[in-house]
Amino acid sequence: MMTDLPIPQKPTLLAAIDADAAAISFGQPSDDLTGAFLRTFVASKPAGNFLELGTGAGRATAWMLEGMTPDAHLISVESDEALIQIAQKHLGSDSRLELIHSLGEDVIVKLPQNHFDLIFADTWPGKYNHLEETLALIKEGGFYIIDDMLPQPNWPEGHDKKAANLIQTLENDSRFQMVKMTWASGVIVLVKQA
Repeated sequence: MMTDLPIPQKPTLLAAIDADAAAISFGQPSDDLTGAFLRTFVASKPAGNFLELGTGAGRATAWMLEGMTPDAHLISVESDEALIQIAQKHLGSDSRLELIHSLGEDVIVKLPQNHFDLIFADTWPGKYNHLEETLALIKEGGFYIIDDMLPQPNWPEGHDKKAANLIQTLENDSRFQMVKMTWASGVIVLVKQA
């Protein structure tokens, strides 16, 4: 059995992002395991178009940018102004990144269908609401990735049922192949079939 291995080459900006996030008491950052996972997946799509729903302070965004080719493009959406300001401060100079301060629902319905090579849904829009609209945005061969699917200490009362219903909905969607992983906070990956 494999023991925990160190994660190589973390993005250099993580410490500064974490410090700014801690200063505003943001307590839901993406972990390094999920970040390394995302970096690997976006690297599989040269010149890819990527969507992140729930920028937070930009931790997962930083990981994704590290895996992207110079001609790739990432749209990242966050409704919390204080959080997106942190991401803008540390990552906004990267021309491959488009940060949008908006409700995720408002952005999802305006995006082109069959356009994205990978969507990381790390907030309610695109995961617990507007799921069908989000899945329609993924190209054939594209990935839909979610985390926080193992029980978390910060889950509100009844959230376990929401998570179980989401998993069942995804399992029953014949457009996708799916794998559930006990990796990080509980990662699920779907790939859209041709």
